[in-house]
Amino acid sequence: MTLNTSRSSVDSKDSPSDSDPMSKSPEKLKIGIIVNPVAGLGGPAGLKGSDELPDNISTQASRSTERARRALESLVDVQSSFELLCAPSVMGEDLLEDLGLAHTVIGAIDQLPCTALDTETICQQLIACSIDLLVFVGGDGTARNIVNGVRDSVRPEQACLGIPAGVKMHSSVFAINPETAAELIRLLVENGLVDIRTQEVRDIDEALFREGRVSSKFYGELQVPEQGEFLQQTKNSGREIEELVLADIGAYVVEELEPEIYYFVGPGSTPKCVLDELGLPATLLGFDVLHNEALLASDVDADMLLKYCQQAPGQCVAIITAIGGQGHLIGRGNQQLSPQVLKCLGRDNIKVLATKTKITELQRRPLLIDSNDAEIDKAWSGRVEVITGYRDKIYYSLSCGYE
Repeated sequence: MTLNTSRSSVDSKDSPSDSDPMSKSPEKLKIGIIVNPVAGLGGPAGLKGSDELPDNISTQASRSTERARRALESLVDVQSSFELLCAPSVMGEDLLEDLGLAHTVIGAIDQLPCTALDTETICQQLIACSIDLLVFVGGDGTARNIVNGVRDSVRPEQACLGIPAGVKMHSSVFAINPETAAELIRLLVENGLVDIRTQEVRDIDEALFREGRVSSKFYGELQVPEQGEFLQQTKNSGREIEELVLADIGAYVVEELEPEIYYFVGPGSTPKCVLDELGLPATLLGFDVLHNEALLASDVDADMLLKYCQQAPGQCVAIITAIGGQGHLIGRGNQQLSPQVLKCLGRDNIKVLATKTKITELQRRPLLIDSNDAEIDKAWSGRVEVITGYRDKIYYSLSCGYE
């Protein structure tokens, strides 16, 4: 299926009248924008999601708004080639006002904070305005809301694109990062023709996730523009990994541990093998701090990791792995490694673990970094050392997906 944004006519029963301010200009791409302002706020706090945020979590510095800004500000130079329709207030309007991008506000929010129902309702209202592309900013929970809205809209085949900003992003409807989302939009604006693929939306049970159990299930599908390797792959969960390989990796890493170094052991069964080798309990879905082969702290957040880095500069090392299937090394599931933490750590103090099976399944696609800091993403791109077994290492490409 191909999305053709250069069509010169629209079926009259689906099209607003010529006098309608929402009527489509045939030479312009028409884009709808919805931002979930609370998406991703639970990540740095180690909450495993943002569906049920505690009252003390600040929403003033919205991660999703910042990431939407990164995507949209690079499109200012071609703004004459597209029209923007957006959700009101913090769900899109405020950002577009700040960027100076012309826009039309659709729908209303009864009260703040906005809700999932607001997302679903405004989604349907935007689609009713004959948009070509619906761009939403959030995580898997937001993607579920979009599925609901699209399913009940006047055009269930609506093309959609996610800008990743949540904690849980197992779905394949998201671009790799805000910059690659912008590149996809630019391709649509400049060329008018982009392939459309049916992609999965998946989500997990956050309550079980916080208990260390992953229950990911298929929720629905969206039609998503696709070009090259701009979209992330569906999270590959539940795949069996050979215990002996993990044991070998764990044994080698423990053999190489240095005294007085603080090791931040990240999420996933692969880093967990290090603590398993030492006979220590592990937080499967969070960061634990290891020091002199003893567990110093469990399930720590970004602020705590930053304190360790500041108190022991040059003596902290993060042990992490990539997400199977997707290849994301930084920015998915380990957002406790905030840009501030990464700057303090330094690229040389990242220890990457992965089985050769996990690397092979990437089919030569690079590992990915999406730290929420474009400068870090670019500076850290290049070849990284990956421990794949006992005294067994390879070098593999790490990429931010943009120049």
